[in-house]
Amino acid sequence: MLQYMPLFRACSTLKSVTQLHAHLIINGLHKDPLASTKLIESYSQMGSFKTSKLIFNAYPNPDSFMYGVIIKCHVWNNSFQESIFLYHNMIYHLPETNSFVYPSVLRVISAIGDLGIGRKVHGRILKCGFESDSIVETALLSMYGELGWTRYARKVFDEMSVRDVVSWSSVVLSYVRNGQAKEGLEMFGNLVKEGVEIDSVALLSAVETCGELGVWRIGKSVHGYILRKSIQIDGSLTNSLVAMYGKCGDTCSAELLFDNVVDKSIYTWTAMISCYNQNGCYHEALALFVKMHVSDVEYNEVTLMAVLCSCARLGWLKEGKSIHGFIVRNALDCSNDLLGSALVDLYANCGKLSDCHKVFGSSQNRHIVSWNMLISGYVQEGSAEKALTLFVDMARKGILPDSYTLASVLSASGDIGFSEFGCQIHSRIIRTGISTEFVKNSLIDMYSKCGLVDYALMIFKDTQERSVVTWNSMMCGLTQNGLSREAIGLFDEIYSKLSEMDEVTFLAVIQACSTIGWLEKGKWVHHKLIIFGVRQDMYVDTALTDMYAKCGDLSMARRVFDSMLERSIISWSAMIGGYGMHSQIDDAISLFHEMVNSGIKPNDIILTNILSACSHAGYLEEGKYFFNLMIDLTIEPKPEHFACLVDLLSRAGDIDKAYEVITWMPFPADVSIWGALVNGCRIHNRMDIIKMIQQRLENMQTDDTGYYTLVSNIYAEGGEWNESRMVRSKMRSLGLRKVDGYSMIEVEKRIHTGKVNDTCSFIKREIN
Repeated sequence: MLQYMPLFRACSTLKSVTQLHAHLIINGLHKDPLASTKLIESYSQMGSFKTSKLIFNAYPNPDSFMYGVIIKCHVWNNSFQESIFLYHNMIYHLPETNSFVYPSVLRVISAIGDLGIGRKVHGRILKCGFESDSIVETALLSMYGELGWTRYARKVFDEMSVRDVVSWSSVVLSYVRNGQAKEGLEMFGNLVKEGVEIDSVALLSAVETCGELGVWRIGKSVHGYILRKSIQIDGSLTNSLVAMYGKCGDTCSAELLFDNVVDKSIYTWTAMISCYNQNGCYHEALALFVKMHVSDVEYNEVTLMAVLCSCARLGWLKEGKSIHGFIVRNALDCSNDLLGSALVDLYANCGKLSDCHKVFGSSQNRHIVSWNMLISGYVQEGSAEKALTLFVDMARKGILPDSYTLASVLSASGDIGFSEFGCQIHSRIIRTGISTEFVKNSLIDMYSKCGLVDYALMIFKDTQERSVVTWNSMMCGLTQNGLSREAIGLFDEIYSKLSEMDEVTFLAVIQACSTIGWLEKGKWVHHKLIIFGVRQDMYVDTALTDMYAKCGDLSMARRVFDSMLERSIISWSAMIGGYGMHSQIDDAISLFHEMVNSGIKPNDIILTNILSACSHAGYLEEGKYFFNLMIDLTIEPKPEHFACLVDLLSRAGDIDKAYEVITWMPFPADVSIWGALVNGCRIHNRMDIIKMIQQRLENMQTDDTGYYTLVSNIYAEGGEWNESRMVRSKMRSLGLRKVDGYSMIEVEKRIHTGKVNDTCSFIKREIN
């Protein structure tokens, strides 16, 4: 039979194998175990796996070697469950086996991800005495690594009698692929120290490790080692080097390496496009894709996913749709994990959630990434309810959320003040142990937005390692809940610890100073901002303008405003509002016209500010002009705009006109609008109007104690004591009480607060 072995090796087509098989049958050799085994292997290699199974099933008593070959053939054809069945059948029928069968069986276990079977097979290997077989040991090591059990893989490695470069590479790769890149790099260092001759597979593992850790210097050293040793760089290693440089932020080295590759494969082009994306060079990524297209290089799903990512980050909807059209025309599967998630990401980032939902709905196997993209898209659009509904749907389908999902859902809960749902998510986080920094920051933000700042502080204090984002989240949360002094105290703590600070840190503390009018502290923060070298930022400069304006230092506010390199509509609004707040209405109007002349169209917020300024200054004609300007600009007036107009007319004494405005409004008047009219009636003693709208006033439902107090005082001033008592009684029945007034004063660079009847306050002592 041995004389036929060269003929088996010479078979290169299915026809030649069939002819050899016929020859063996004619000569009565087809029943020979070696011949049958080689036929099984040859037919499988030539694509006739069905014939291989027929030969095996027809053989009366296959030995362990034949079992090993048929199992290997099943692995080639991804028939993993049948492979396991054959293995168990072999164990049942054969008292003894050989080591040849176990590498294939271990490969099957890696594919199906069943650690329990893997442990049993490992026990069988020990029982049969094959634990010293280097091939079996390496297969065991790989199996444990691929299943994520690096501890077992390391134990197998440590017990190996002979460690070749393959076993070293396998254990390094196991660490890298399981998120333990640091340990993988340490093992690679040991490999170099041992003096083992390093091959491209080991170098591939090392390069991947450097990329995961972002250790540019070591990655550069590994690249240098490859060049010094004149190691042949294949396509996989080149692509890994490009990816490594990209993850380390060195696009120049990645470009140099890419340009020097003569025969660029699709993977090389894709690696370079991904490198650009990772470093925010989205224009360069798309330009390279165009160059790839011109070079007639075909793209795969990973390439298209990278290009869709570039379009999404740039907000290029038209170009993204073109890629989507290409995918559809070429019958590529939009519902797979890569393309489906990328398309959902594209439409979500471009604000086209209806298209986003269509892509999502057409997908049969929705990956967690797609769910996350759509949930996040709804949150960013302000549709928190839809985001929460989608999360519930996801949970019903049995899809487990990750940290990104939980953070988005917590953000949605905070946006609508749904603390009950947020607390349920918090409970789930505690149960599952998914408590990353990202999730903790989202919890702080959610509880703060829901007014449960004590819970937010509890999470903040329990966080041992606080990043700058954690500090910022807590500072913003305190300010949102009226605890600006505590937020400033938190900033002082960061500053004293010399912790990391960024633009958001300064933005948060400036807003806190603005809220309580602490000018000296705001100036100090402004000084530290300059010392720390924080780059000029539109948001920070706008906050500084707002802070100085609210604190009364209009000249400094204008200096900051004039020095801004870029101004948003909010920047203009802050300065105009500052002028209006301090009755410098002429300056406010002048700046408004300057803004319009610069090409910026006013929005509803800035018109609220200018109308409010006109109202407080008594500029009746100007106020009417700006209200009519809203109509010309096709800006639909909101309740706050009508409240300003009614207040303006009421203060000017035109009560009848103010009442007429209320009657022709396109929506029912709220308490702020009626309050403006009532206040005007009080100023001009128009009890007849109050009598006329008395029923409406009695039916008003609000938590604003100032409104009830105003109406009660008006009745009292007119001698209508019964009506005054009724208003006070209604106020008590609703559980409302007049909030005590308080004053703040800045003395010796410190803010002091004094309440009504506070006989021992600092302010009263100073006044006396």
